[in-house]
Amino acid sequence: MSDQSNLSRRDFLRTAGAIGVGAIGARALLSGTRVFAQGSPTAAGTQPAALTQPVAEDALTVPTRPFGKTGMNVSMLSLGGIFDIPRNQMVLKQAYKWGITYWDTANSYQDGNSEMGIGMYLDANPGHRKNLCLVTKTSTRDSAGISQELQTSLERLKTDHVDMYFIHGVRSPKELAQYGQEWKAWAEKAKAEKKIRFFGFSTHSNMEENLQAAAGLGFIDGIMLSYNFRIMDTDKMKSAVDACVKAGIGLTAMKTQGAKSRRAASQPAGAEEAELAMVERFAKRGFNDHQARLKAIWENPHIASICSQMPNLNILQSNYQAAVDKTSLSRIDKELLRQYAAATCSSYCAGCGNICQDASGGLPIADVMRFLMYHNDYGLTDHARKLFAELPGTVRWQLAQADFSLAQHHCPQGLAIAEMMREAAETLA
Repeated sequence: MSDQSNLSRRDFLRTAGAIGVGAIGARALLSGTRVFAQGSPTAAGTQPAALTQPVAEDALTVPTRPFGKTGMNVSMLSLGGIFDIPRNQMVLKQAYKWGITYWDTANSYQDGNSEMGIGMYLDANPGHRKNLCLVTKTSTRDSAGISQELQTSLERLKTDHVDMYFIHGVRSPKELAQYGQEWKAWAEKAKAEKKIRFFGFSTHSNMEENLQAAAGLGFIDGIMLSYNFRIMDTDKMKSAVDACVKAGIGLTAMKTQGAKSRRAASQPAGAEEAELAMVERFAKRGFNDHQARLKAIWENPHIASICSQMPNLNILQSNYQAAVDKTSLSRIDKELLRQYAAATCSSYCAGCGNICQDASGGLPIADVMRFLMYHNDYGLTDHARKLFAELPGTVRWQLAQADFSLAQHHCPQGLAIAEMMREAAETLA
């Protein structure tokens, strides 16, 4: 294949997602705005497609779904808060208008600016609070620290309670066993004081084991988990979701794009061809591949909501279009997603446990993979560097020097761990 042919194929992959809004794009868009490829904040820098039709006055609102046994219904699309909310108030305003009323943030996001930005919005629109499902998270584990962070969050958010309060980033069932009773007692007290309505946790790794363990605890109301087209159909994940459904636990999916953690230049053979086939197919169907990935998750009625990073109106509207559109994925659509997942599995960390960590002397490989994903695919470079900088200095040094051959040998995904850890040490330091 000639260099010119390779270039044109790459150009197509960059722009087809933006152009392929088709039937969805003609349905409900902001007047005077342009549509971009959705999926990460980096999409805001892509070239725009043609102008679309203005939004109708009677535009559809995002449907809601029951959240476990809580009795609460939440919008099936949730606004993720890892962005500069104080300077992007219009995103919150438009999300509310479109019925995206499940808002997720955390005490640590943007050094507190995420919560303060929502507080600014609620201060200006106090009547909107009663229609919102407001979620924030703490990274601490002991009850005293949790109470302190909750109070800080409530002050920033300009509210007297949050609808759900999550422990951020639970790593393993051992952590649930260690802190479970303390968290249960704390949650009961916070509920009695009407500071929180419901309690749960988020998890990026060992998701299946954590869900299974949570189902047996009896006090977890909700879980936010990494869940996407790459991992949702495994037997372990299906079993874990079923266990939570039986226990009445509400589930929110995050990391739903299944974003890669490796540089595009180092993608495995066949990845570009699989992506091209997928993008071409979805463009003809009237939506882009990022919207298709959301649709694949929504086809599971047990996933109450998708939490998506939507830092600008372009990404917000693309996700909104996918949420209100009634087009279902066909068998062929799902097969193309499966083929793409298979072709690129060696560039995606599935959060499958502590295999690589145990094989590397305890180095936090999976966490660093996630930081790289934030940097490479979500454009959250500052956030990725902040997280990387929080690792102990000795750990950061070891990531650049250690022998990862054993970890690579045991990795079920076949990830180039050594290459990726060197990349992290170079780009995130």
